[in-house]
Amino acid sequence: MPDQKELRALPAPETNGNNSVPLIPERIAVYPSYSYAEPEPEEASVPLSHYLWILRHHKWRILAFIVVCVASTVVVSSRLTPIYESTATIDIDRQAPPAVIGQDASRMAPSDADQFLATQIKTIQSDSVLRPVALRYKIPIAETTLPGEPKLPTARLQNAPVTLKKLRVVRPPNTYLLLISYRSPDPDLAANVANSVADSYIQHTYDIRFRASAGLSAFMEKQMEELKAQMERSSAALAQFEKDLSVIDPEEKTSILSSRLLQLNTEFTNAQSDRVRREAAFNSVKTGSMEAAQASTQGDQLRKLADRVDEAREKFAVIMTQYGANHPEYKKASSQLTELERQFDALKTNIVQRVSLEYQEAVNREAMLKTAVADTKVEFDRLNARSFEYKALKQEAESDKGLYEELTRKIKEAGINSSFQNSSIRLSDSARPAVKPVFPDTSLNAILAFLFSTLLAVGAAVLSDVLDNTVRDPEQIQKGLKTEVLGSLPVVKQWRGRLPLASNGTSKALVQSRRRSSQANAFDEAIRTLRDSILLSDLAHRPRSLLLTSATPREGKTTSSVHLAIAHSLQGRKTLLIDADLRRPGIHGRFGLPNDRGVSTVAYGEANWRDVVQKLEAFPDLDILSAGPASRRAADRLGTLIKQILTEAEKDYDLVIVDSPPLLGFAEPLQMAAVVDGVVVITLAGQTNRNAVGSVLSSLKRLKANVIGVALNEVRQDMSDRYYYYGYYGKYYSKYYKPTKE
Repeated sequence: MPDQKELRALPAPETNGNNSVPLIPERIAVYPSYSYAEPEPEEASVPLSHYLWILRHHKWRILAFIVVCVASTVVVSSRLTPIYESTATIDIDRQAPPAVIGQDASRMAPSDADQFLATQIKTIQSDSVLRPVALRYKIPIAETTLPGEPKLPTARLQNAPVTLKKLRVVRPPNTYLLLISYRSPDPDLAANVANSVADSYIQHTYDIRFRASAGLSAFMEKQMEELKAQMERSSAALAQFEKDLSVIDPEEKTSILSSRLLQLNTEFTNAQSDRVRREAAFNSVKTGSMEAAQASTQGDQLRKLADRVDEAREKFAVIMTQYGANHPEYKKASSQLTELERQFDALKTNIVQRVSLEYQEAVNREAMLKTAVADTKVEFDRLNARSFEYKALKQEAESDKGLYEELTRKIKEAGINSSFQNSSIRLSDSARPAVKPVFPDTSLNAILAFLFSTLLAVGAAVLSDVLDNTVRDPEQIQKGLKTEVLGSLPVVKQWRGRLPLASNGTSKALVQSRRRSSQANAFDEAIRTLRDSILLSDLAHRPRSLLLTSATPREGKTTSSVHLAIAHSLQGRKTLLIDADLRRPGIHGRFGLPNDRGVSTVAYGEANWRDVVQKLEAFPDLDILSAGPASRRAADRLGTLIKQILTEAEKDYDLVIVDSPPLLGFAEPLQMAAVVDGVVVITLAGQTNRNAVGSVLSSLKRLKANVIGVALNEVRQDMSDRYYYYGYYGKYYSKYYKPTKE
């Protein structure tokens, strides 16, 4: 909406000459430019009712397609050759042992049922199983080739793998059964081939096992002589080694030496510890300190003697204070002290000698044990190396002997198992000739044809609607093009191929035709609805000038302009209709008026626009300003000319309608759109491309033109589910209005 400050106050309403019909207020002098904010894009959603409408719209085409498909399927199925199918059942017992004796006789079945049965199915379809059956029943070679492949020469066909295309091998779920089915026009042949394939498969599995066992026995017999010679060589080498070693079992000798070496290592370690301890004691006593002597083995005796020496010294010191040097007590005490000191020194010397002897003895013992350990280790290593060699020879001899005995046992077992025909694969149920054919199933084919044809027809109908890029649905325009739909003008079949003339004024119809129909009457009502939708959209600022344009030619903008101008004038309001399409004028032809003067004449300055306006007797409130002679140079001046005409005409007319050329490809519609109060875009429903209309609206919005909305022309009831009311128009007018000639 424009800002109120930008609008000039409107004058009081005027009346026409009869003072009966109020005129619309004067045209607003200043029309501010409208800004169009781009709305947030909305996600398009198609309602379910639209799909139902598509089905109703195409129901006869869909039904016809379905009927043709079902009928064709029934006819083709009835003419096909009947095919019979017979099935033989194979039972596979996974718990049965594959052999009579040996490890295979007690072996449990592995848990690979799916892989095993899949392998058996491939085996049944192999050339080794199928070739004997094909040769027995003389099945044509053509069946063994793929459809569409070129025929091979006979020599190459004989060597090609046999593949029966009519053979089918399946496994029922959660069972150990294999169903071998064969189809043929002959029911007896189908049963015989199925049973023969089952027998050939059972015999083939026995042959494979027999050949495998026989081949294994032959191979093992070839290896017997070589294995026997190898066993004899290893036994002789072991005996010679025992003879050279002069022992029965070198391992026992190695065990004794190992124990002895361990004991000597322990004693040698203890001797080293004792030598270190005695060496420390010897180094201590060599210094002559009292503490080191007391720490020896004679430390107690030395300590007691030291105490006696101390007592003697104390006693001697006392005597020295009491007696003289010649006194007998003095001499006695002195001699006792001297003797004790001599004994003390002698004992210290004795302790040093004894510690030295003990240290030397420990050194000698350590050296002897070291020599003994080295000698024992050398002998242990020598015997241990020979022991390893002995073990290797003994193990080789025992291995060769065990392998020879095992191979001998396997040969005997293979000979017995090769003649045993395992019963784990057996024929559970033989095939019998079928009573009813399995192909063709006419009823099933008809049902499938009905389902698939229905899906295909419905999908095609929906796809055609999705791929339709034309403008035909109002809601689609509002959501996709972000603009309003002002009205929908129904199609009038009588106007196809010719232009309708304006009414001569003897009836209330907007246009005249030889015979009025309900479609023409419905068109009149749609024009009146479009008029009110445009003029009543904003009562405060009703447009005084309208530009009717379209995206492309032949979309009905001229017809819509004529009818809209007539409908507005019938309300007693002064209306001016301007034909601004100077390239292809058409308004004068609708009213039967001359076109020698018009807009182009005014553009060249040869006349004033009021002088070339033409009056109509049938419509006194409607004036026509025709295009005049076609001129390209005059079209370049339309923008300024139309602005001038609109400014002057707003004083005399309630509404000015301008019919312009198509907007795409021509420049003058953009100039006129910038000066009129509102623009209405006419589109041809079901034919105009949606992208073209979007381009027109984008161009107008870029110029900030006031796009009032879009009007759909030639709308039919079958274009959308929202046009159902056009059917009611026809019924209404057919009931209350009888067709008349005018």
